[in-house]
Amino acid sequence: MAQADSRALVLGALAGAAGISLAIVYFRKVKASDGRVRNQRSFGDHTDGPLCLQTGQAEVLDRLGALIHCVSELKEEVKALKDALPHLQDNVRDQLRGRSAEDISARRASPLHRTPTRRKRSGVPTRSEGQSSEEAESEGGYITALTDSEEDESDDERKPQQEPVDELMALLQKADRLHSCNGPEKAQGLSILLERKEEFDQRCQYLWRLARAYADAHDFASDHLEKKSCAENGKKYGKEAISINPLCAEGHQWYAILCGMLSDYESVQNKIKNGYLFKDHLDKAIELKPEDPLSYYLLGRWCYAVSQCTWIERKIAATLFGEPPSATVQDALQNFLKAEEISPKYSKFNYVFLAKCYKDLGQRSVAQQMCDAASTISVVTKEDEEAQKELDSLVASL
Repeated sequence: MAQADSRALVLGALAGAAGISLAIVYFRKVKASDGRVRNQRSFGDHTDGPLCLQTGQAEVLDRLGALIHCVSELKEEVKALKDALPHLQDNVRDQLRGRSAEDISARRASPLHRTPTRRKRSGVPTRSEGQSSEEAESEGGYITALTDSEEDESDDERKPQQEPVDELMALLQKADRLHSCNGPEKAQGLSILLERKEEFDQRCQYLWRLARAYADAHDFASDHLEKKSCAENGKKYGKEAISINPLCAEGHQWYAILCGMLSDYESVQNKIKNGYLFKDHLDKAIELKPEDPLSYYLLGRWCYAVSQCTWIERKIAATLFGEPPSATVQDALQNFLKAEEISPKYSKFNYVFLAKCYKDLGQRSVAQQMCDAASTISVVTKEDEEAQKELDSLVASL
């Protein structure tokens, strides 16, 4: 119960007590006025007057007795509420901290946690007929309060049904944290996701992260067959993710990445096929999420690789698929610049490929500036190590 609700309850009880006191004063005035009227009546009513007067007084006294009894009970409840208010903050704090059920049940014995019940009169005759409107409203109020309490309990019973959603969010956040690591612990994301596969294998957000975890495991695998297996599994789950939600940008992005990884272990025909899949799904990822620098960086890599294809490779692609992929160094440069625009100093490799593009376009001075920018980024990840090797050979050729 909030502190504001408790104060409202106390004030309501006090207002009720004041109303009953006013009712008592009213009945006393009525009694006095009845006496004055009866004194002014003629002697013709002398026979019936005393009998009617006694009946009316008995009824008034009966009602006054009931009201006085209610006032005394209200005073007791108000006193109990006043005693409970100083400990309200402590009770709420203890409940929020989640104390044991025994402590909570002990606190519920205090007046603050009592469930409202109908008051029973002692020593006052009950009236099945002619029940006053005040008594009916009082009983209705207690029924309503009890119903509200039951509704609150039903809401609490429904809360555990939401736990699977909370567990999924916690799992995805943990997977994201492991993916952002730079050491071997990055590959641990795959094992924690696989442990909950049966529960969440129909969720797109889970599946594209599972595909990403396979890509991370691929980078840390040392065996050739293990790398190929990671790429195959990652591609499979990436495809499942976009089949469940075709509008998931990350699903398309990581499906494209796994297609590119798998092309290193496939035949020439499958390599070219995966290249087409890479481009199509990367374009879709950019369409759905145009401010992701990773997609532009990867598209720049694809454009640069296609621009370096030999005549024989283009001929094979045209024979197998009817139309060879086409891209220029200028296309690659624009994508690398876009990644840098969205996220300055995006990666060491992005600067290296910017330098390669400028070198191929004959702008060696700008290429040297890109090499200098790449040198300012420290080597942290395995990708940074590969970028540093290419940077060293590139600087030597300028």
